[in-house]
Amino acid sequence: MTDAATYTFADRHVGPDAAGLRRILDVVGVESLDELATKAVPAGILDARTDGVADGLESLDAPMSEHEVLEALQELAGRNTVATSMIGQGYYGTLTPPVLLRNIIENPAWYTAYTPYQPEISQGRLEALLNFQTMVSDLTGMEVANSSMLDEATAAAEAMTLLARANRKCRSTRVVVDTDLFAQTAAVLATRAEPLGIEIVTANLVDDGLPEGEFFGVILQIPGASGRVFDASPLVEAAHERGALVAVGADLLALTLLTPPGEQGADVCFGTTQRFGVPMGFGGPHAGYLAVHAAHARNLPGRLVGVSVDADGAPAYRLALQTREQHIRREKATSNICTAQVLLAVLAAMYASYHGAEGLAGIATRVAGQAARLAASLRAAGLEVVHDHFFDTVLVRVRGRADAVVAAALEAGINVRRVDGDQVGISCDEATRDADVAAVLAAFGAEDTAAEAAPALPRHLARTSVYLQHEAFTRYRTETAMMRYLRRLSDMDLALDRTMIPLGSCTMKLNAATEMEAITWPGFSALHPFAPADQTAGIRRLIADLEGWLAAVTGYDAVSLQPNAGSQGEYAGLLAIRHYHLSRGDEHRDTCLIPSSAHGTNAASAVMAGMRVEVVACRSNGDVDLDDLRAKIADHAERLAAIMITYPSTHGVYEHEIADICGAVHDAGGQVYIDGANLNALVGLARPGKFGGDVSHLNLHKTFCIPHGGGGPGVGPIGVRAHLVPFLPGHPAEPGLGGGGPVSAAPFGSASILPITWAYIKLMGAQGLRRASLTAIASANYIARRLDEYFPVLYTGENGMVAHECILDLRPLTKDTGVTVDDVAKRLADYGFHAPTMSFPVAGTLMVEPTESEDLSELDAFIDAMIAIRAEIDRVGAGEWPVDDNPLRGAPHTAQCLVGEWNHPYSRETAVYPLGQGRAKVWPAVRRIDGVYGDRNLVCSCPPLEAYSS
Repeated sequence: MTDAATYTFADRHVGPDAAGLRRILDVVGVESLDELATKAVPAGILDARTDGVADGLESLDAPMSEHEVLEALQELAGRNTVATSMIGQGYYGTLTPPVLLRNIIENPAWYTAYTPYQPEISQGRLEALLNFQTMVSDLTGMEVANSSMLDEATAAAEAMTLLARANRKCRSTRVVVDTDLFAQTAAVLATRAEPLGIEIVTANLVDDGLPEGEFFGVILQIPGASGRVFDASPLVEAAHERGALVAVGADLLALTLLTPPGEQGADVCFGTTQRFGVPMGFGGPHAGYLAVHAAHARNLPGRLVGVSVDADGAPAYRLALQTREQHIRREKATSNICTAQVLLAVLAAMYASYHGAEGLAGIATRVAGQAARLAASLRAAGLEVVHDHFFDTVLVRVRGRADAVVAAALEAGINVRRVDGDQVGISCDEATRDADVAAVLAAFGAEDTAAEAAPALPRHLARTSVYLQHEAFTRYRTETAMMRYLRRLSDMDLALDRTMIPLGSCTMKLNAATEMEAITWPGFSALHPFAPADQTAGIRRLIADLEGWLAAVTGYDAVSLQPNAGSQGEYAGLLAIRHYHLSRGDEHRDTCLIPSSAHGTNAASAVMAGMRVEVVACRSNGDVDLDDLRAKIADHAERLAAIMITYPSTHGVYEHEIADICGAVHDAGGQVYIDGANLNALVGLARPGKFGGDVSHLNLHKTFCIPHGGGGPGVGPIGVRAHLVPFLPGHPAEPGLGGGGPVSAAPFGSASILPITWAYIKLMGAQGLRRASLTAIASANYIARRLDEYFPVLYTGENGMVAHECILDLRPLTKDTGVTVDDVAKRLADYGFHAPTMSFPVAGTLMVEPTESEDLSELDAFIDAMIAIRAEIDRVGAGEWPVDDNPLRGAPHTAQCLVGEWNHPYSRETAVYPLGQGRAKVWPAVRRIDGVYGDRNLVCSCPPLEAYSS
């Protein structure tokens, strides 16, 4: 490029410039990216091109400029009607403090961070998540909470299976679910229960009590979907007397005023933190929560932040009980959850921190007061308010006038909920104004006669216990204090805004500012997921565009955007396969073949979908062993449901026999699930729906630029061939969706972040997407070629090529020197880099994925760091440094290492500036953390302040 005016967005997204790419290609040994494609990608799956555009991608428009994309997004947002929402049902208006919006959601230090598997360089996120856990524990009255769930409905589903696991004495497979649960929650429970053989018994628990018979659990909600607030203690006591455990869905804002479920005897609490500053966003993303008493802590799914100590004895945070992570437990996993909603959990926790206990109680009192005032005026007008006790939601009986009332409210710009022809529900929230209450009353033909009203809550349920008394919730009331707190936390983290994150299997690429721009616009963020369809035309158009583009890119016939994580996409895809077989009378097809190299969530998802897992061996080169595959197919031919295979493989290679693998499974009557986690090596090159796949999930938070957010949000849509379309996820609020059960709470999952992927595809166009894939492949091969003599590359495909990632084998070095992958990972922090993926899919290795967004200088800096680390390993091997006291074993080194005593055989300069002072220094916040100590001494909420002083 010679003229800056000719730069396209693709030139801004792709890291290497022309000279850098030339150097990369020279080292790899090809003349061009096109030649690289023919050498790396098997000819049998490589798409042909016409006029430079890959077959199937003709439907993608020519790339737009950044300003054109923003204009197009503004036009789509303008098609949406942002009405005042009083629909409720788990989604509420909230007022996000601008200091949190600017310093968290719009701050790349937070949204570009990765999952905190390297805790020494993730202390800021971990502290924020510990605050989240403390907030949830305090408000629910439980002892342990995890660091968020995908949404409220999936949290309820996890609560249900937790009850079944925890209640070992009960042999019943029945669970009782109250009729007053949110409809979307009940629907997701039904989806999850069916493949597991759990029978759901629905009952009006408040009016009719517990049904007859034995059951392992009871699930209810306070306030209920109808708004009713009731004393759960008698129900809980009765359930316990009959040997059942109880899970309660609870509104955290209501719990600032109500006796929490934990104090009423509940065993599990679940819900959402959406109304703690997180916009409705047409359904997500939002951080769900799950909390238990200490007795069930080790049954808790998902991630759990705990307190441990570092090498100097200082308190430090880490993910506790990591052996529960699903990629480790595989088919023995009790959940396939391998992610969280970190970014939204951080926002919710900081909302609680900013407002504190008094502020939250004040907000709750105002919300409840508005609802009580509404009810009093309606009663004064002679209308029937169904419940005497409620928090924010008033249910009104109007005898055949519901449609007229809803229409009159809409005329005033307000959405209320039509329950049926005789009943209307109105939910107040933090954003409800006096004028809104008056307008709703007018829609009923009533006047605003109650200027003020006390909350309509049972007096004996008034909360008496204190909450949020820790310093984290009392210090940061001013914007200055909060701004500095968030800056201090982000400074303790290493995110993509400061350095390359070369994680294999978890693509960490540029999340461009233009792509992120629209997610906070009210035209997208302020939409209720159950708003009338004609009010959401713009976001529905965006969703339809995205479904079509993703179908074109993958070669499938249809796409569902509902799954709100890769794990949910896996599950939804396997459910589609399950229901396809059932529809054909093939109830016996329940065996899922999974290569030994596969992502661990594959096996967990298969078990959750009611399938039995059979592991297929891999050859020494990492490819699936076709002989073993054929033997397994022969053994299970009549029972074969599917194979799950990641392509390119989890070993980072393109398997040339992929067509044979798919063909063998199809010939036996099975379906082919191609895990799309590595799609960044296929887009614009090959389409899984065309080379043998029946279904794939895609990770929009990897290949398609939605940022990881420190471990969430994510989007994991599925693409399917035509015969599986009838079995895509459906939803009770969207009759036009698929015929399967919902896997997420909202019809379109995490809809408010879909503009990111929409913008990325619009900005790149077909040729830009192909260029991105090939550059990622080129960069991975460049790293593999340059590092192979120092750390042998474990697997390569034909022509000695890797795909988008490579696995570096440290096992011989560990055997010879005692230096481990953990030592190398921690030492990289001293060099200013995040570590690659450790010991997955092969123990004792590092998996490196550079992505297309890193330029040559950053690739070379990482390579230089790895070569320098190899030299340090050699010094250990030569006996110059002892195995238990060297820069690698002592890593990472903090700024505090510069002062005080120094009793090590290596210098302080070697410790903290291993390559001199040329690269900007990143100071880890803590030394290496003692994981065993943290697991043995499980502390998962903010410790008392004296713990830090001691």
